[in-house]
Amino acid sequence: MNRVYVCSCFGITEQQVKQHADNGACTPRQIASACKAGTDCGSCVRRIQALLGRGAYPRREPAGQGEPVLAGPEERGEFEEAAV
Repeated sequence: MNRVYVCSCFGITEQQVKQHADNGACTPRQIASACKAGTDCGSCVRRIQALLGRGAYPRREPAGQGEPVLAGPEERGEFEEAAV
């Protein structure tokens, strides 16, 4: 039997990570809850992400809808000019 270890801290193999993913774990945090992989030194987290199909740097969704994240109300057009 050929075992490829993902997490050497807890002795978790690729096959075990894939099995947890098949059972519904879809994030590294859920994998950690299922088997503790990634909770000690953390060096296996990128490999777990890759096994889950997320790659080393998961894609993030934009915070706004085309607006700068730190835009104030005036940049978003929420203030109207006061009538004098």
